[in-house]
Amino acid sequence: MNTLIIHMPGSTERRPNAEKLLRDFPDAQLVNAVDGRDPAQVADLRVFAGNLHKPAYPFAMKGGEMGCFASHRKCWQMIVDNGWDYAIVAEDDVAVSLPDFARSLSMIAAHMTPEMFIRLPFKNREKTGTIIAVDGDTRLLLPRKIGLQTGCQVVGREAAKRLLAKSEQIDRPIDTWLQMHWVTGQPVHTLLPNGLREIAGQIGGSTIQQKTRTSGKLMREIKRAWYRAQVRLRPQRP
Repeated sequence: MNTLIIHMPGSTERRPNAEKLLRDFPDAQLVNAVDGRDPAQVADLRVFAGNLHKPAYPFAMKGGEMGCFASHRKCWQMIVDNGWDYAIVAEDDVAVSLPDFARSLSMIAAHMTPEMFIRLPFKNREKTGTIIAVDGDTRLLLPRKIGLQTGCQVVGREAAKRLLAKSEQIDRPIDTWLQMHWVTGQPVHTLLPNGLREIAGQIGGSTIQQKTRTSGKLMREIKRAWYRAQVRLRPQRP
């Protein structure tokens, strides 16, 4: 099993954790993240204003969100080019509890296929869906609603091909886009609890999120609530 760890070159605050993840994940290597704030690095990324798909996305993409999407596409392409059946794709703000994660790796090895995409979320929010397998308190399921964040996932080769083809044009952040199974054609499974947690706050904070001016927070929350309500109307089904 291979692992690709997305890491921004020159990030001194995150480098120690990235190096630790090289030891914690199986057969791991670092992948240079795309800096979305550098126009030259995202010059080939075809970005639109939230209107490519329904529901329309009500916010403009930030540079960090563009770079994150491009970084994951880079990893998907590596999975295809290397001919791997699947690989773990992790961001560099993950922390691993090895005994619990070992159970997750065992379940991945038993059930993962090149067609699958499995999220390993930090928060246990996907509580309803179709149970595929259980080991102790760890569940592999097809959730009705796909959660947000892309801290860690297992991506099959055929899933990577499908996602690459569908993301030649983008109009929203990657985690929001991956929720749109009706657009991607890709079922998204979830494995939790999984022995992973997020430690961005301990190593310099998020590389994507930006502060919103107080005057705009209420309208942003209204738009976000409307958008999420539209997503809930399109659950995954077996």
